[in-house]
Parts: sequence; C-alpha cells; structure tokens
Amino acid sequence: MEFHSFALAASTADLRPVQEMPAVREHADIVEFRLDLATDPLEALDDYDGDLPVLVTNRADWEGGEAADEGRLATLESAFDHDAVVAVDLELAALGPHGPNVPSAVDLRSAARERGLTVVTSVHDFQKTPPMANLQSLLSAACEAGDVGKLAVTATDHSDSLALLSVTHEATTAGHRVATMAMGEPGRHTRAVAPVYGSKIGYAPPRAESATAPGQYDLQTLAKLVRQL
Repeated sequence: MEFHSFALAASTADLRPVQEMPAVREHADIVEFRLDLATDPLEALDDYDGDLPVLVTNRADWEGGEAADEGRLATLESAFDHDAVVAVDLELAALGPHGPNVPSAVDLRSAARERGLTVVTSVHDFQKTPPMANLQSLLSAACEAGDVGKLAVTATDHSDSLALLSVTHEATTAGHRVATMAMGEPGRHTRAVAPVYGSKIGYAPPRAESATAPGQYDLQTLAKLVRQL
C-alpha cells in the first residue's frame, strides 16, 4: 500500500474484534495495529484473518508509546512475516541522527523495503507545535527518511493548526507523501481538514473510548467528515 491517495486507518491495540465492527468494515482502508499497546501482539497477528491490510506500529516510550527499546525493533521485524502487514511506522529519531539511547532502525528500514513494505517515518510532539521553520524541517526530514512522512504536533491555538496545514500543503505540492495532524482540542479539526491539503493517512479508533492519541475522532465520525469535505 503506497498511500498515493488518502487512506483511513483504524487504529487499535486489539485485532480480534476489528473485522466484526461495522465501522471498520464500512470505513477503514487499513488497520494500524499498535503493538506497544497490545497483549501478545505477534500472536494476535498470527490469529488475524481479516481482509484489511495492516500498518504495524511499536511506538517507543520516548515518543509517547509504551514500548521499551529492548526488543522493540526485533518485535517489529518479526511482524514483517505476516502477509497482512504492508507498512511499518518507524520514528524519525530512530532513523538518524540518533543518540546513544535510541537504537538505530536503519537496518530495519532496509529489511522492510526488501519485503516491499511502505515505511511511514513519524515525528510526534506531545507538548507544542514547533515554529514554522522547525515544522518544515521535521516534515522534510521525515519524508526523506521514509516513504511517507508523518508529523503529529500539539496545538494550543488555531494558529498552530494553520501552521500545520500550511506545511502539509507545501510538502504535498513539492511531491511528498505526508500524514499530518494536530493533537489536542484546538487542533482536532485538522484530522478532518488535513486531507484537503494533502495528508494521505488519517487515524481513528473504531470506538471513541479506545482512542490511541489525544483528540482523535472515532472512525465513523472521521470518515464522514473527510467524505463531506
């Protein structure tokens, strides 16, 4: 799955009921499986027999997830063995330049590409929206490091949302594939609006109570908003 057009991802830590949910069957194009939030994630993948392709994410605890570095990348690579897996999320900080406390995912990126997987390179800021120049630099670096550059920031006001939409449009116009969103209430609408400006992936939980990030709409609501816009 190359994300040349917009795709709606059902973001979940539990694959077992995903195909049984009407909202998923009707609205999702792909499932984002959060390995770091799941119990026995590789076993869950073994048991998965759904029709939707899977984007695997094993979010590091230093970037808002729950996965410790020990064994994190090995678990991700083991997930590549499953036929349903078509894409993987890797943090930009792990793809370099990386510090001594951030294991490099460069070899894992090569392994993913050898298997034909799409690499989503992600950047998250759970505190703020960086200045415009920093947003441009981060998104550009993510696009260069992966096949899709993902940028999620935290909006404190509407000007932050405007900045995110602006860099989304600029990157898309330059020919990059991006997935962008502003977390938090002031940026919540960007999850529906960013696709208008070129964002290629939207993330939403099948049910509102199972949100995996701040400010997410549930899947049915986001699908309706994106479709109407």
